Amino acid sequence: MAQEITIRVPASLRNLTGGKEEVTAVGTTIGELFDDLETRHPGVKARLLDEKGIRRFINVYLGEEDVRFLEGLKTGVKAGEEVSIVPAIAGG
Repeated sequence: MAQEITIRVPASLRNLTGGKEEVTAVGTTIGELFDDLETRHPGVKARLLDEKGIRRFINVYLGEEDVRFLEGLKTGVKAGEEVSIVPAIAGG
């Protein structure tokens, strides 16, 4: 059953979420959450995903775990869990 999940949004995407640093979305997987997030905040999904899945310089965490090391967009989510979207930081 789909649950409402809290998603932490980085500053670079807050222009799409009305300035909110936390939003909610409903789904049973990360992919479903992103679909619902797009419905609630149009334009977010294009900034997170490309044709291969999660964009290279975007990290998505379920709790403390990077979903790339779980099941990616198919990673299941449960009530009470938190998803964080974190842009990768590059140095030089």
